[in-house]
Amino acid sequence: MNPSRTIRTPDQRLRVFVSSTLKELAPERHAARTAIERLHLAPVMFELGARPHPPRDLYRSYLAQSDIFVGLYGDRYGWVAPGEEVSGLADEYLLSPSSMPKLIYIRESDSRESRLTELLDRIRSDDAASFKYFAEPPELEAFLEADLATLLAERFDVGAPGPAEGRPETMTLVGDKRLPVPPTGLVGREHELDIIERMLTDAPTRLLTLTGPGGIGKTRLAIAVAGRMGGVFPDGTLFVDFSSVRDPSLVPVTIAQALGIRDTGDTPVEEKLAVALRDRRMLLLLDNFEQIVGAAPALADLLANAPDVSLLVTSRSLLRLSGEHSYPVGPLELPAVRTRADPGTVAGIPAVALFLERARAVKPDFELTAANVHAIVGICAALDGVPLAIELAAAKIRMLTPASILSRLDHLLPFLGGGPRDLPARQQTLRRTIDWSTQMLGADEKDLLAAIGVFEGGFSFEAIESVWDPDSRADTLSALGSLVDSSLVRQQDRGERSYFAVLATVRAYALEQLESAGGLATLRERHARYFITVGLEADAGLVGPSQQEWMARLGDDSDNLRAAGRYLLEKEDWDRAAAFAWSLYLFWWVGGHLGEVRRWMEAVLAAGAPLTERSRAIALYFRYAITYWQDPDGQVVPGLRRSAELFNRAGDRSGEALTRLSLALALFITPEPDPTATREQLESSLTLFRSAGNVRGEVMALVTLGHVALLHHDVDDALARFQTSLTLARAQGDQLTEMIVLHHLGWAQLLLGAIREAQASFNESLTLSLLVGHDEGNAHGLEGIVAISASRGNVRSAGRLLGAAERLREQSGLYSAPAMSFVPAWISPILAGDSAATFEAARAAGRSLSPREAAEEALGLAL
Repeated sequence: MNPSRTIRTPDQRLRVFVSSTLKELAPERHAARTAIERLHLAPVMFELGARPHPPRDLYRSYLAQSDIFVGLYGDRYGWVAPGEEVSGLADEYLLSPSSMPKLIYIRESDSRESRLTELLDRIRSDDAASFKYFAEPPELEAFLEADLATLLAERFDVGAPGPAEGRPETMTLVGDKRLPVPPTGLVGREHELDIIERMLTDAPTRLLTLTGPGGIGKTRLAIAVAGRMGGVFPDGTLFVDFSSVRDPSLVPVTIAQALGIRDTGDTPVEEKLAVALRDRRMLLLLDNFEQIVGAAPALADLLANAPDVSLLVTSRSLLRLSGEHSYPVGPLELPAVRTRADPGTVAGIPAVALFLERARAVKPDFELTAANVHAIVGICAALDGVPLAIELAAAKIRMLTPASILSRLDHLLPFLGGGPRDLPARQQTLRRTIDWSTQMLGADEKDLLAAIGVFEGGFSFEAIESVWDPDSRADTLSALGSLVDSSLVRQQDRGERSYFAVLATVRAYALEQLESAGGLATLRERHARYFITVGLEADAGLVGPSQQEWMARLGDDSDNLRAAGRYLLEKEDWDRAAAFAWSLYLFWWVGGHLGEVRRWMEAVLAAGAPLTERSRAIALYFRYAITYWQDPDGQVVPGLRRSAELFNRAGDRSGEALTRLSLALALFITPEPDPTATREQLESSLTLFRSAGNVRGEVMALVTLGHVALLHHDVDDALARFQTSLTLARAQGDQLTEMIVLHHLGWAQLLLGAIREAQASFNESLTLSLLVGHDEGNAHGLEGIVAISASRGNVRSAGRLLGAAERLREQSGLYSAPAMSFVPAWISPILAGDSAATFEAARAAGRSLSPREAAEEALGLAL
């Protein structure tokens, strides 16, 4: 089809194409639309009526843009247009890609047209299609909703952006972590791969450190090794990037974040790590560890607490721990020194092969010839076979011949200054190669590269433009493009946004240049200002239909956001630090950063410096609210009361409302609960949220009031509050809040005996938690289905899903306050009855399920 005539679907969410005859299956089409929209997906349906495009072009364009194919079939084959051999109904199925998931629903019938019967026979032989028979539209609706929910859990990774090179993915389910994919292949390391693999498998090596200078290829080699170890480590391999970590105390936090463990501040992260890893057999790849080698004892503790975990570490120096094995990574093999080099022979030598691969990336028609082979061999030799140096030189092939490159290297490398003289020779070679690469840049490009040093992890175009050139006097796009062309910066796609990253070695060089030029302080301040602005924009954007987009963006920028917070603390800019932390409260919570933010605010309070009333209120809130269920010293309630008073005096009604909501929960679960005071605080919170126009806060206050009502057996009051809050959440398009409401609504329905309706609510809540990538929501959803299974006498299912939920909580570091949980009431009768042994066996088996497998099993249970 002509791309210029592409007809865009009206909604850019996950799209479900519905194929059917129109008039004959109108009720069924309505049922399908209802099921699809209930899961917040976009139905793509051809309808009758005038439009500016031919019907065939329309459905073909819509189908090409869809993600799932749903076929509804009754009695009719459909109209065959003049000049065509098949009907539109058949054409839609035939055009659907073989890789597209297909859900087929066939209405029971004794009068089906023969050509439709032939089509259905063909569909049944399609391995990509699953099909069911149905009698009435309501049955179809239930089938389709359940099948789509299962498919979401099984096939689609919708919670997170793709991984940046050298960084773990964010917001993915535990057990589904992936290694980053380097932009180029591994060249000339087969021998090293075999040796390192044997060291990790044949010998009892639990700590192996790959050492070598920057740019030698440690990270790429380690990733390749880890990719081959799936059979040895059944619980997978996890990549943890330490390139932006400077504080040794953050090592456990960084590993926990990569594992998906929520640093909620209620328990030391080290304890959560021990619980999450104690019975897992996996490999942790810890990259760029050299700048925090002082944290090596923390790795020893981790190995002691997790006997089946092994560590593969990349570092420029050894960790010097007991039991450490090491493998020094050397340069790529170079051609032998000869007067005449044969292109056919030289092309397979690793250093030359890498040069050719990277040269062809920028100049596809580049060839190794008798005329240039001597220069290419000379370049590789001059660069000591250091992979990154070779890549940087090869990137110049777009503008220079190999002879020109070699000439410049011969002249510049011996004379370029830079770096301590006691650096290893190859480290000096790499640094000087980077320096040489920058000599060929213009003034703007050099200045921009230095500015990039202030970013942690990576950056968007908008971020670097604002930080480097806030007055828009330079052509940032052109300068950044030159750095990308020179292989100093790497570009990645994050949905519809471009994101950029640099290797740790290049970033260190850039930061050194920025500091020596005296611009570091100015750029750090601009960096902080930019991300403070991002936080203020996110405060509004995280509520509503753009919620997932904002969560993805903040996930990309999480290293920079945390760096901005630490900068404000270093500057002792306490008021800005508190305001920044508060603006991103929802992200810190969902992203599992509350523990780190709590430590920030404890530093603010400990400084003893003058604070505004609002700043002190914020710091007190973070200090006490996130541990309201753990209060051995009796400080939580008075601390939250003081926070609420300060918010009130500062005129921040939403802040006061949120604090009173947390205060109510603290009062409710104290050893001597105060139901009257609890309700007073919740009603006050609700009133304040409403007066502030804070709909999301109003929903959360209503949900909490309903939750407390359920615990007091006032189910009718709870149901009314949940229904009101669900209407508000859906009106805002707030999927995270809607997920929470649906979960609570399910419990109210279950307590009223409406089991089918409760299961539908739990299913919808669990599906939404998968969509937004919320581990706690996944655990709550599984626990709701546990109660459903228990109420129906399905002991095995209840046990399996409870075991999976408990395992998810352990692996994610999630705590569930017993006083607030409904699950014990549903499993206690089983544990006290004759089925206890069956239940416990299933519970143990359920602990082996991944969160994705558990969600799929829960969503697959019949309504």
